[in-house]
Amino acid sequence: MAENKLVHQFAVYAEWRKGLVDIICDYRNWLNEQELNDAQIDQRIQHLLERLREDKLNVAFVAEFSRGKSELINAIFFAGYGQRLLPSTAGRTTMCPTELLYDPSKPTSLQALPIETRVSDATTTEYKRYPDEWTVFEFNVDNRDSMVAAFKQVSRTKRVTVEEAESYGLFDPNSADDAMSLNEDGSIDIPCWRYAIINFPHPLLEQGLVILDTPGLNAIGTEPELTLNMLPNAHAVLFILAADTGVTKSEIEVWRQYISGTRWKQKGRLVVLNKIDGLWDELKNEAEIQKELTKQINTSAELLGIQANQIFPISAQKALLAKVNGDDDLLAKSRVLELEKALSDELIPSKKEIVRDNTQNEIEDLINNSSMILDARLHGLNEQLDELRELRGKNEDVVEHMMNKVKTDKENFEKGLQRFQALRSVFSQQTNQLFTLLGMEALRNEVHKTREAMVTANFTKSIRGAMDAFFADLKDRLVKSETQIEEITKMMDAMYEKFSKEHNLRQVDPPAFSTLRYQKELAKLERTYKEQFNTAFNMIANEKMTLTTKFFETLASRVIHVYEVANRDVENWLKAVIAPMESQVREHQLQLRRRLESIKRIYKATDTLEERIGELENIEKSLQAQTADLKVLRQHMSNALAFEADTDQTKAA
Repeated sequence: MAENKLVHQFAVYAEWRKGLVDIICDYRNWLNEQELNDAQIDQRIQHLLERLREDKLNVAFVAEFSRGKSELINAIFFAGYGQRLLPSTAGRTTMCPTELLYDPSKPTSLQALPIETRVSDATTTEYKRYPDEWTVFEFNVDNRDSMVAAFKQVSRTKRVTVEEAESYGLFDPNSADDAMSLNEDGSIDIPCWRYAIINFPHPLLEQGLVILDTPGLNAIGTEPELTLNMLPNAHAVLFILAADTGVTKSEIEVWRQYISGTRWKQKGRLVVLNKIDGLWDELKNEAEIQKELTKQINTSAELLGIQANQIFPISAQKALLAKVNGDDDLLAKSRVLELEKALSDELIPSKKEIVRDNTQNEIEDLINNSSMILDARLHGLNEQLDELRELRGKNEDVVEHMMNKVKTDKENFEKGLQRFQALRSVFSQQTNQLFTLLGMEALRNEVHKTREAMVTANFTKSIRGAMDAFFADLKDRLVKSETQIEEITKMMDAMYEKFSKEHNLRQVDPPAFSTLRYQKELAKLERTYKEQFNTAFNMIANEKMTLTTKFFETLASRVIHVYEVANRDVENWLKAVIAPMESQVREHQLQLRRRLESIKRIYKATDTLEERIGELENIEKSLQAQTADLKVLRQHMSNALAFEADTDQTKAA
């Protein structure tokens, strides 16, 4: 049976990530054994390990209903179960956004958030913090029927009054399309659930894959969290069209506004033309069928504004059938392998690159810090050895003179230490000012103030003014934070240089940091707001209450997330800035104390000179061995970070 290249590449990626975790754990164990670790370094390593272990690869599937989206997910990821896991029949099947993942701390189950929660201001992300709000359907992974039965929950609907549907934002009285959805008795069918999370130990999900199955395109507009958070941050988005319907107007709008818009990243955005088996006509030869398919691809590409080679024609239904039955010929004809190859070639390497770069910077900083400590110890030891070797054959006066010299050095350093403590005090003040600008409490107050202003606004202009003021305040605080970061960097640069000259310590350049990435994230969110709501037409077309409770809550939630990440990154940067100096100061103080103790011992008993020199020479060998170990660890880390993307195996496959 032909291999699923995406599954293979993802398994390679997961193994690569595991190798990184293992070598970082080896490094931490080595630090503990050599007594080079401390609470701050250990905390940084722990944070790095958690980030790697919790790393996820998010793939979103977007389509109008009846485009075969759930069938494609079954074909690519779940064919090994020998049947359809996700419901896939004619008409609408997935009625609510559905996330497939694996969290070992939670039961194997489908968790569903009731549709009634749409009347509240809380986003689905916030509801994830409150498990009691979700309805749980547990299932047995060893029983396929049990799994299929649980998965059918995503298809469930309920009949409600128009007023109730309107209160959930699921019915627009001015929409002709919504009016056509009414039942004879004036009621309307709506989804039972607002959101579903399927948690089960599928091999790919265990390795960190997260699949987002979105319902029809109408849900894209009614659940802002999809448009502001989940789709923009997905590592890959598959936009599925159907060969038998072509590209509709609503599909063009969703593609341009939510998937291919200039504000979102363009990598990993693929268009799938499904149901090509509908063109397989026994009365036509292969050339005629291919000509018709090419015409469909070219038309779709022109309407979406992309190149024809960015569209992947497939038959998800035939691909699933072929995989279940082990039919290689049908699998090749379904052309799903070409899609899997494109997805893996575009998705995995770019994800690896992001993880590698983030990990590499942190690891290099930690190893450089360890190297600096060893260098400082070796330098201090060599100074001691030079001093003691000079004392061979010298009288007590010379030893006493040497002891007084070291005492003077120690006193001078302690004066410098007072300046360092003063620096720590200034550093703390500067840090407090920085966190005041980035403070979460101030941000939440600003969110509350903006929400109140929007709710009480009587005119479109007032709502727009409140939002503009909100973003202006956010940008102002980030710009001021950047200035504060520059001041801290200059101060630390000057202090490192001063200590290096006065006490012969190693010159270290504090790591650079910028708030530019957070400013870009906020700029993207502001463009989203302006594109969707900053025109009079859209303001009138959307009820004011819907705007404030749905769109703004999601927007605010996303802004809070950006600030939470900024706070965490700034905190890590501040530790990285001060840690090398703290380590150097600590080591230098220790070395001066040891030098003084050695000379005191020799002053009291000259016969201990050779004995002490021998002791120090043994310590020197030990430090040289540690330095060699660290070089080996650095090389192992470099090898683990390399991501030669399995090129030879890929070609062979």
